[in-house]
Amino acid sequence: MLIDADSLDLAQEIEAVMDAVPADMPGQVKPELMQSVLEIATEPCPDLRCAGDQLRTLRRELARIAEERGLLVGAAGTHPFANPADQLIVDRPRYKQLVADLGWVARQELIFGTHVHVAIEGADKAIYVADGVRRYLPLMLALSSNSPFWRGDNTQMMSARTPVFRAFPRAGIPPHYGTWEIFSRRIELMIESGAIDDYTYMWWDVRPHPKLGTVETRVFDQQTGLEHTLALAALTLALCHRLSSLFDAAEPLNETPTELIDDNKVRAALRGLEGPLIDHPHARQRPATEMVRDLVAELGDDAEALDCASELAGIEDLIEGGTGARRQLDAHGRDGDLRELVRELAGRTLPE
Repeated sequence: MLIDADSLDLAQEIEAVMDAVPADMPGQVKPELMQSVLEIATEPCPDLRCAGDQLRTLRRELARIAEERGLLVGAAGTHPFANPADQLIVDRPRYKQLVADLGWVARQELIFGTHVHVAIEGADKAIYVADGVRRYLPLMLALSSNSPFWRGDNTQMMSARTPVFRAFPRAGIPPHYGTWEIFSRRIELMIESGAIDDYTYMWWDVRPHPKLGTVETRVFDQQTGLEHTLALAALTLALCHRLSSLFDAAEPLNETPTELIDDNKVRAALRGLEGPLIDHPHARQRPATEMVRDLVAELGDDAEALDCASELAGIEDLIEGGTGARRQLDAHGRDGDLRELVRELAGRTLPE
């Protein structure tokens, strides 16, 4: 979020910030749909520690650039009180066409997410991994929930970002594709029919990204603290490693019904970690925190093999200390001032 340091509302200043980005950060700072939003992206990294170092540098550098212009930068799933109708669209062909095509739906997209790419070798393996991650998407959303406020209202949800993006076509829980042949054939159908220009217009919560050679998990609310971003990235990395190993061992992957995953996702958006989720294939409800701890324990060896066990341990802080949404609600409960909440979010966005 680009935030005016005085009013604490969003600021339409992406072009000024982009002009000030150092030449040695090409492609790592990018505009998004609205002029008050920016995206930072690491370069491809050999491990999570490298990615974390890059994110720390990017956040600090952007905070410096913003401060020189009377701005703050902040990270959360939504800005607590900003109005989407007040935001200007960036002057980029893709985004102008998006608004022309989707109108009001696109203009509501004042939301902030985290995308984690994991390199996967082989087309069918990428589909297997994406199909496997699909089952865990609600649990990942519950952990990352960090958007309880929308346009100044307490939504009674932990992730208000989720229903806002749910209005987009080709978004949410993806199909279980099974093979690369099925995936590519269905993408070709969409392109040939004129529905999309290319596969990047399939905004699923997890998707193969052939151009980059990755599986991209996109379900997460943006995290305020960088340590939580890295914890979620470690979880994603370890899970993809486990699924990749299962593919190599020719283990069959059972399809989880879309309606069950989608029901779980709504539960996660409403309650975060503070309610039950349905544990498939046992078909019973369990506390989300129990399911998270079981998954983290299951992925321990994978995290060790990838040298990200310390980052994965940060998941416990989201369980014990509360998700970003719980922390926002508690902070707001202390003084009831959403502007002070924005100031606090901006302060916690800076890495220690």
